[in-house]
Amino acid sequence: MTARLLITRPMPLAVQDRARAEFDVVIRDETSVMTSQEMTAALDAFDVIIPTLGDLFSAEVFAEIPRPRCRLLANFGVGYNHIDVAAARASGVEVTNTPGAVTDATADIAMTLMLMTARRAGEGERMLRAGTWAGWHPTQMLGMHLSGKHLGVVGLGRIGDAIARRAHFGFGMQISYLARSDKTTSYPAQRAQNLLDLAASVDVLVIAVPGGGDTHHLIDASVLKAMSPHAMIVNIARGEVIDEAALVTALQKGEIAGAGLDVYEFEPKVPAALKQMENVVLLPHLGTATQEVRRDMGHMALDNVAACLAGAELPNKV
Repeated sequence: MTARLLITRPMPLAVQDRARAEFDVVIRDETSVMTSQEMTAALDAFDVIIPTLGDLFSAEVFAEIPRPRCRLLANFGVGYNHIDVAAARASGVEVTNTPGAVTDATADIAMTLMLMTARRAGEGERMLRAGTWAGWHPTQMLGMHLSGKHLGVVGLGRIGDAIARRAHFGFGMQISYLARSDKTTSYPAQRAQNLLDLAASVDVLVIAVPGGGDTHHLIDASVLKAMSPHAMIVNIARGEVIDEAALVTALQKGEIAGAGLDVYEFEPKVPAALKQMENVVLLPHLGTATQEVRRDMGHMALDNVAACLAGAELPNKV
């Protein structure tokens, strides 16, 4: 029987062309997430699946197909909290991801959000487009100067480190971080004793931890209350790491000065309250959205597929 591959969303053309040249592939046309019925059918009909964010391969899905044909979920993306890895492996399905390829692009978006929020760029553009800009004056739209400020990074993995490097070497920012262990860095950095201490000490708090049960609502009302009223929070991790309702409350009460968000707890739904706030920058999950990065991610996923079908060691097993 010829091995079959399913790609659950359209990919960059170079990735699709390679997939068609090397594999017996079906590329799903829809950009929407897969339904549970689609996922169970796919597990039974394909040897390898390339899913991505939102394709919720839960324990319940695997319970429907206890002995699936599928041998590998080659996730398109570094985050894989939408896949129950334990349930997958219990069913004989391995899981891989695409680390490394996303690091710089995601760090760039974090810096974009930091600058846009601190310098009120979104608010200013809306003013200009609405035709309400009356011209320059000395006290117009004064924001925060990032240079020399104190940045707190929650999670100093590949992406967190890339953000900190940009902030320190590009803007002279002081770096503190929260991690399970001390990290060796190319810049001066202080490891915080706990999250509340970190939140209380910084001007900008950036979230760069993986999603999943361990980090669900890691940033809750107590963390937001610990932050200074002039401080901002930026999230490029997973939306559910922040308690979105608590964030709305903190912003409405002025407990923090602003937020820059690329991800949302119930994505693609974004609370109306966040949309109405001028001190919040909202991006539509652009973290890895460059041609080069999405192409590299696709090729990395296909490398995992090729290794699986050849019986070789998986390059990026999670």
